[in-house]
Amino acid sequence: MMQEEAAARDDADTQLMYRIERPVYDEAFIRSQLLHRKENSTTLRQKLAQRLRCSAKAAALSFLPILTWLPAYPVKQYLFQDVVSGLSTGVVQLPQGLAYAMLAAVPPVYGLYSSFYPVLLYTFFGTSRHISVGTFAVISLMIGGVAVREAPDSMFYTLPANGSNMSAVVDVEARDARRVQVAVVLTTLVGIIQIVLGLLRFGFVAIYLTEPLVRGFTTAAAVQVVVSQLKYLLGVKTKRFSGPLSAIYSVQAVFSDISSTNVTTLILGLACLVFLYVVKDLNERFKKKLPIPVPGEIIVVIVSTGVSYGLSLSDDYRVDVVGKIPTGLVPPAAPLFSLLPNLVTDSFTVAIVGFSMGISLAKTFALKHNYSVDGNQELIALGLCNFISSFFQTFAITCSMSRSLVQESTGGKTQIAGLLASLVVLLVVVAIGFVFQPLPQTALAAIIMVNLLGMFKQFRDIPTLWRTSKIELAIWLVAFTASVLLGLDYGLLVAITFAILTVIYRTQSPKNAILGYVPGTGLYCDVDEYEEAAEWEGIKIFHSNSSIYFANSELYVNALKEKTGVNPAHLQAARKARIKQRQKANGSQKSPLKIRVDDKTQGVTHEVLSYNHTAEEQRNGQLEDRHSESDTEEAIFLEPLSSVHSIVLDWTPASFIDSVGAKAIKQVIKEFAAVDVRVVIASCSRSLLSELDTLQFFTGFMTPEMMFPTVHDAVLHCQHSSPTKTL
Repeated sequence: MMQEEAAARDDADTQLMYRIERPVYDEAFIRSQLLHRKENSTTLRQKLAQRLRCSAKAAALSFLPILTWLPAYPVKQYLFQDVVSGLSTGVVQLPQGLAYAMLAAVPPVYGLYSSFYPVLLYTFFGTSRHISVGTFAVISLMIGGVAVREAPDSMFYTLPANGSNMSAVVDVEARDARRVQVAVVLTTLVGIIQIVLGLLRFGFVAIYLTEPLVRGFTTAAAVQVVVSQLKYLLGVKTKRFSGPLSAIYSVQAVFSDISSTNVTTLILGLACLVFLYVVKDLNERFKKKLPIPVPGEIIVVIVSTGVSYGLSLSDDYRVDVVGKIPTGLVPPAAPLFSLLPNLVTDSFTVAIVGFSMGISLAKTFALKHNYSVDGNQELIALGLCNFISSFFQTFAITCSMSRSLVQESTGGKTQIAGLLASLVVLLVVVAIGFVFQPLPQTALAAIIMVNLLGMFKQFRDIPTLWRTSKIELAIWLVAFTASVLLGLDYGLLVAITFAILTVIYRTQSPKNAILGYVPGTGLYCDVDEYEEAAEWEGIKIFHSNSSIYFANSELYVNALKEKTGVNPAHLQAARKARIKQRQKANGSQKSPLKIRVDDKTQGVTHEVLSYNHTAEEQRNGQLEDRHSESDTEEAIFLEPLSSVHSIVLDWTPASFIDSVGAKAIKQVIKEFAAVDVRVVIASCSRSLLSELDTLQFFTGFMTPEMMFPTVHDAVLHCQHSSPTKTL
């Protein structure tokens, strides 16, 4: 027992103590005695000059981040790892570039162009050391939807030149050329938007794409991608759909023509699927033991190309193949800007989605490897990659999670790895692109599907969000459902709108509580939630977990009246009823009516007299304190209608208030004052006080003396200066 007491004393001695003794402060005292604003003598001209005072070197380093790290590049430590990482990433980037071009509805060679130029440019302008930019399934699918909408098959039906009895056929070459033009113009506009947003320091726009929204959206995109690849996996000839319900129409078209499935195509596609899945699983299980991941995609490309060429699958078994891949790079050409008006909305969607995916992955790797990325510079970098590359016939890009993981896991240290990956693609484009002409499209479909496995695992978010946050689960489900049914563009718009509405809902449905004092601590907690918290007699402390503005000011006032149990309208009605009762009682009595109410706290005894007696005493100058409702009403002192004499508004959570909210607060304070209930405000931040000054809140009966820096200051003030209990 002695040892336990000694241990308790030791713990008490080692515990930090918090002691302070000061007078009760209100805002008027703080402004006049404690705090004085600094005088800002800087003129607007000086502020502008200070902002513009930037050397050419600093601007260059900001615009070209490569100048900050390349001169100090440790060749002996980093070069070998960057070379291994770059080659490994390039081997993955090559088949993905070919495959994602199919999603973008353009010939495969344009996927190779998009895997070279943007990656090369990002080396100079990007700030992330580990992300792999280039083609990405979600962005490619969005571009493909726009290209199919603007250049549908129906625009390119032609009659065969050798006879008029045959049905019209699609001019594939003209159609693909038009779709390339659409994709290029869209990419140009995406680049311009990203550059402008970056220069305007709008890198924060990605915060509106909250994580549940992005994950639900990308899961829906994975569903859309798989649906779009079913026809290539089965070898079924169907048209490509875009717009709302396109996924449903695509599935319906494939299964309505399922009888025409090419068995050879299906067998080859399933074999590629199984092989890629096994390789991906082995890479995941043994990633710590493998020096580099097994390049399953390039193995599939090489083997399936060899099998297709050796067995003449295209000629003998009618297996669709990649087809002609031009050797060499195309010269730069100006986009067809006449297409711009129809693509503005789509370009904004692609620009925001592309940036949000890029910056989220870049920040993840930066946090893991202890460096920083600049969101605005990343926006500019992606914009330049898209804008400049579009003149070389590329489509919009962002970073790929699968390639970025390969680049990081194989030891990549800097953007040099990405540069080497682009050179691998360049080698194929310039020298050996023709080798991949017999590559079956079903193999590319298998590559796309297997690379989406990570996105389908996001379905596991649903039970987790159900347990943690129903609102975030609703955002996930709305983003997923809307994107699957309405398409990725409209789906994203619906998801963002819904996410913003949830913010409004949260501000309109805050948690309201009455706080009580925890003895001996100075803490105030919810009396309904904690048994230690006890209310002060006659004082209600109202806490609402939100700011006060036009959308919730009325709800705030209603919650205040409900939680405190004090409704001024009801008290006013009760007061009028009492007055009538007293008037009737006094009128039936000849002698003066006296009612004694003792206020022991103030040491005052009040007497209630009839009207005539009161008038007589007033003439003698002996009665000074009375309350007159009208010329015929008595001045009477009664017990208060409510046991609450003071209400403290805890504004700790409030971060802003608008003019509507300020008027609502002033009005409710006035209503409570009319029934002798004082309302004071506590724990208001200095920035919020500045807003109140701007809104001219402290006018008339509202004074800074009603504002207190802490809840306890307000409580002590209310305890020692309770209002006169009059009626």
